[in-house]
Amino acid sequence: MPTNKHKRKASAHPKSRARAKRILQLTSHPKIFALVGWSFVTVGIYLLAFESQSNAMFGLAMLALVVGVVTTIYANFAAPKKKTD
Repeated sequence: MPTNKHKRKASAHPKSRARAKRILQLTSHPKIFALVGWSFVTVGIYLLAFESQSNAMFGLAMLALVVGVVTTIYANFAAPKKKTD
């Protein structure tokens, strides 16, 4: 066994770019997507209150509500938390 093994430096191998680069835009801009989610909720409530005479509009209102709530909740989880020291 050789006494002087060639050792690689840790800085020679940068961390994976896949981890560093965020794939979803939602995780990189959570405030914008929270606003988009709230706008979906608002549109869904409007459609439910004023335009829900037909089954199609009722379904569209429910779909907008669900998408808005899920988007808003996920954006709130993705938002960076403020540390209080």
